[in-house]
Amino acid sequence: MMLDWATWGIETAKLRGATYADARVMDTRQREITTKNSEVGTLLESESLGIGIRVVASGAWGFASTDRLTREGVQACAAQAVNIAKASALAKRENVSLAPEEAHVDTWQNPFVKDPFRIPVERQIDLLLRAGKEILSVKGVTLAEGSMFFRKIDQLFVSSTGSVIHQVKMQSGAGIVATSFAESEIQKRSYPNSFGGQHALQGYELIESFDLAGNAQRVGEEAVALHSAAQCPEGTSTIVLGGSQLGLQIHESIGHPIELDRVLGQEANFAGMSFLTVDKLRKLKYGSDIVNVVADARLEHGSGLGTFAYDDEGVPAQCTPIITNGLFTGYLSNRETAAAIGETRSNGTMRTENWNRLPIIRMTNISLNPGTWKYDDLISDTDDAILMETNRSWSIDDRRYHFQFSTEIGWEIKGGKRGRMIKNPSYSGITTEFWNSCDAICARDHWALWGTPNCGKGQPMQTMGTGHGASPSRFRNIKVGVAFAK
Repeated sequence: MMLDWATWGIETAKLRGATYADARVMDTRQREITTKNSEVGTLLESESLGIGIRVVASGAWGFASTDRLTREGVQACAAQAVNIAKASALAKRENVSLAPEEAHVDTWQNPFVKDPFRIPVERQIDLLLRAGKEILSVKGVTLAEGSMFFRKIDQLFVSSTGSVIHQVKMQSGAGIVATSFAESEIQKRSYPNSFGGQHALQGYELIESFDLAGNAQRVGEEAVALHSAAQCPEGTSTIVLGGSQLGLQIHESIGHPIELDRVLGQEANFAGMSFLTVDKLRKLKYGSDIVNVVADARLEHGSGLGTFAYDDEGVPAQCTPIITNGLFTGYLSNRETAAAIGETRSNGTMRTENWNRLPIIRMTNISLNPGTWKYDDLISDTDDAILMETNRSWSIDDRRYHFQFSTEIGWEIKGGKRGRMIKNPSYSGITTEFWNSCDAICARDHWALWGTPNCGKGQPMQTMGTGHGASPSRFRNIKVGVAFAK
């Protein structure tokens, strides 16, 4: 039926005057579980099925969606999309121009071993409760939390140019958090990452690999120990960032500013546009010579939240060099913005949250390529620094230029050895100065593709998952300690 629905929409749009049309039928299933102090906090299961139809008519875009999946319902939706396009054309500045893309007929599914929706929900709840019990066994822990999230997207894309693409994506993620209140101070530790844990395009085998219950007591002990740890000093220091924190740094100070719709002023919701104006392409020294960043949606890059075979315009997944030996070399584009800056092809980054949302430019897997350092050698080569791990908070301006981050935990590095624990670590800087200060990146053995499941963009807002590959890296002369200065 999916193909019938899409075909009805495309044919109706063409009959109504559309010069281009595409349709996305999406069947999305989600499960969300949260626990708090030995009790279930949230247990949600939902399914959503509908079609979104996008057209160009009279040189302008129109979009409409519906879950009324009868012939009459789909045809009415397509007619509405064309009417919206013709109304938009009254205020257009110029006709829509799209970079060329050939038709693709294909089927793809990301590999996974265990379907999380076939795992009894009672078993998933029990795992979170067991991990919470281990956290609460640590004296001084106030709050133990756990979460799991699963999403399966069965999607068909059809275009008036002949593309018919069926994709199935399975996403899984989980995490635990220990929080300790003492006097007026709150400290917390998360595993395997903060803000919902680690997420990837995998099955339930990902959750099993975390060993949540086995790591829970350590997480609780670290949260309590932070209260008696030394306060992060204020001043200028060398810092070493763990992979998950560096992943968020990439997300905020590279991923968002390279979105070409932000650059061109087409999108300004959620912290604005970008300092990376088009005159900076292939001219700006974004980072030091060892900094190489790619936008890579291909499965061979990893099973990240930004992994797929085709984007939501039917453009194949690609690897785009973003920063090459420190030089800014690429944007995230779609067919329209690629044409606007004279590029011959979209690099395939159009994505939509669901059938009732218009596709927009989104990050794929924006990753810092591995360097050459072994982790132990990096530490032993560092005389005086602060190692910071696991994000606690972040802030960045509306051009993605000035930023401030804090992490859950830090350690002092003295004389090439990791020493005492540091609490309330934070650092701040200017995007290009920060990346130019990078002088060491750990090798592939220490590299991981971290998932950010909650990236918001657009109006109405769309929440999407992105991936960020990173390994621990060192940065010189960074301002630290400002966020918690007294």
